[in-house]
Amino acid sequence: MANNQDQPTKAEVQSTPLNKLPVPGENDTEFSAEEAAQVFEQNQSSNRASDSQR
Repeated sequence: MANNQDQPTKAEVQSTPLNKLPVPGENDTEFSAEEAAQVFEQNQSSNRASDSQR
């Protein structure tokens, strides 16, 4: 079997970002229900204002 130098080593493959295990909680996005309700209410009121201008 020929030793192909064009292929990455095992260490190089294991250290690529796409080959790493995810860190628990790293990509968690936290928001409160109160914040979501406020944004929703703001969007609803801005939609009503734009509808009344038409």
